[in-house]
Amino acid sequence: MTLAIAETVELQILRKAPMGLILGTDEDEVLLPKAVVPDGAEIGETLSVFVYTDSEDRPIATTQSPLAQADEFACLRVIEVGSKGAFLDWGLPKDLFLPFRSQVGPVVPNHSVIVYVEVDRISQRPVATMKVEGHLNPPPEGLREGQGVDLLIYDETELGCKAVVDGDYAGLLHFDDRGRVPPEIGSACRGYIAKVRSDGKINLTLQASGREGADRAQETLRAALQDAGGQLPLTDKSPPLEIQSAVGLSKKAFKRAVGALYKAREIRLGDSSIELIQDEGAGEGGGEGGGEGEGEGENN
Repeated sequence: MTLAIAETVELQILRKAPMGLILGTDEDEVLLPKAVVPDGAEIGETLSVFVYTDSEDRPIATTQSPLAQADEFACLRVIEVGSKGAFLDWGLPKDLFLPFRSQVGPVVPNHSVIVYVEVDRISQRPVATMKVEGHLNPPPEGLREGQGVDLLIYDETELGCKAVVDGDYAGLLHFDDRGRVPPEIGSACRGYIAKVRSDGKINLTLQASGREGADRAQETLRAALQDAGGQLPLTDKSPPLEIQSAVGLSKKAFKRAVGALYKAREIRLGDSSIELIQDEGAGEGGGEGGGEGEGEGENN
């Protein structure tokens, strides 16, 4: 079998069959069941399908998209724990198997675990492993400080949270960078390269720097105000933890965003709150603290 298992591939429709469509190449064929055949599919066309294995470990195709493919990391929910391992929901009719030998720590139904998806060398079926660090690559060359990256938080240590960076390598998000509000294990978020250390390890931050950071902070605060109905019980005197919990910004980034939105006359400042100005004619903003909102402020 040369078909790529647990991957999305482009296959031609070879012929129709009672159970669905037969797809394949000159060397291999695979069934696409009737339930997932696209309307109007015709012989000779090429379909993008995901190939995995059925209950008898035979290759089968689907037009559904799984939550993770081979060589990818993901946070998946545990459906049940059986006599040989656990079964995870990865978005397909057949659940993804997590063998006992590949488990690290407790595996509990309805809880989620961080896993790496691979293909078992003997059965050739997709399986999961919680031993993710053995599948992480060294950081690539050319990383620069401030570069935006995608993070998947997979563990927590005394120093901070470990993250899979861009689905490929590891980085550490230090506790002192997060305003003491740690992201949960399994959460996916946008981060930035804070430092490339001399030993090759990567320090991460959740705060963008420079113009991008300022713009992002303003967007975050504006969205938080809109979600809260136009008003938040925050000021530049609010505790850092309260600000972080409410809008996900450090106090320094929050004060800069407040100053920028106040200057743009998008918000007004009260004694105990900030309020979104709903229309252009709603006034020039009031209250005190506009000058303070423009400053550097505290960072903790």
